[in-house]
Amino acid sequence: MLGYFINKIGYALLTLFGVVTVIFLLFTLLPGDPAQMMLGQNESKEQLENVRKKYGFDKPLITQYRYYLNDLSPISLHSLDKEDFSYFDNKKYAATRLFTTGNAVMVMKYPYLRDSFQKNGKKVSDVIRETLPNTAILAVSAICIAIVAGILLGIVSALTKDQWADRLIQLFSTLGMSVPSFFSAIIFAWLFGYILHEYTNLNMNGSLYEVDDFGEGSYIQLKNLILPAIVLGIRPLAVVTQLMRNSLLEVMSQDYIRTAKAKGLSMFQIIRKHALKNSLNPVVTAISGWFASMLAGAVFVEYIFGWNGLGKEIVDALNTLDLPIIMGAVLVIATMFILINIFVDIIYGWLDPKIRM
Repeated sequence: MLGYFINKIGYALLTLFGVVTVIFLLFTLLPGDPAQMMLGQNESKEQLENVRKKYGFDKPLITQYRYYLNDLSPISLHSLDKEDFSYFDNKKYAATRLFTTGNAVMVMKYPYLRDSFQKNGKKVSDVIRETLPNTAILAVSAICIAIVAGILLGIVSALTKDQWADRLIQLFSTLGMSVPSFFSAIIFAWLFGYILHEYTNLNMNGSLYEVDDFGEGSYIQLKNLILPAIVLGIRPLAVVTQLMRNSLLEVMSQDYIRTAKAKGLSMFQIIRKHALKNSLNPVVTAISGWFASMLAGAVFVEYIFGWNGLGKEIVDALNTLDLPIIMGAVLVIATMFILINIFVDIIYGWLDPKIRM
């Protein structure tokens, strides 16, 4: 099991290195001057030169890439050359110096995602720290809806194969997988937040925290979570339902299930004790991919419902060309995607020991 885990960590690190490289090249090679984006239209030539020097924009591409890797790495090596070290000093890392060797210093620090171009130099890590919890709450709520409802509907569909209930659930699943999330979000916001607002008491938009009318602070508004969580959970719910139905039908045709029936066990006991666990392998795999992708897929849902999460922050950053926020958000989402997949692979190996072989 330890070797299996080490292999997964190795593949994850290689994948993360590839993601970092692609992100850097994709946004660094875009047309436009990052220094000018930071300063706006009223910059002077001297200000532009100072910003380029401070953030290393005046360096060759390979040097900028090395700076970017050093910024992101928890343990980084920095040259003590005056010009090179001034970049490190200007970053104002909360770094602990480990040791100095020759003309370089080794430090330990939190990964530095750089500063926003548009938010008065606010650290990207602070922006993500403020918005990511809201996105995580939305994604967890959506996946919980998808898991519970999807497994139950899948079981019902398998037990009523080719009957009207099965056909109705299959129709719902097909529609759920076909309709884009942003379109579902518009329909749900309009129908339940506007047309039926008198009965549902739900809002067309709103975030988890709302400001008090008297300006005395903010409070949690859980009802604003209902519509975006349902919309975000529709597509994974449809996938889980289909996978659970097909997997359960396959398991129910096995010899040991027929033996359990011959022993007089009820259908509830057979499903709970024998069939359910063995049917969950493809469901667990699907859930892992969907949960990770929800962090990215929440972009449109958050924007339509006005949910102040990382997705809405990405849209705002795209509108203002705030490249550090876009790069930092994409990197955080990719990292979480990798970590979630490692975690699920371990669970998958526990559910099916053959996988570890």
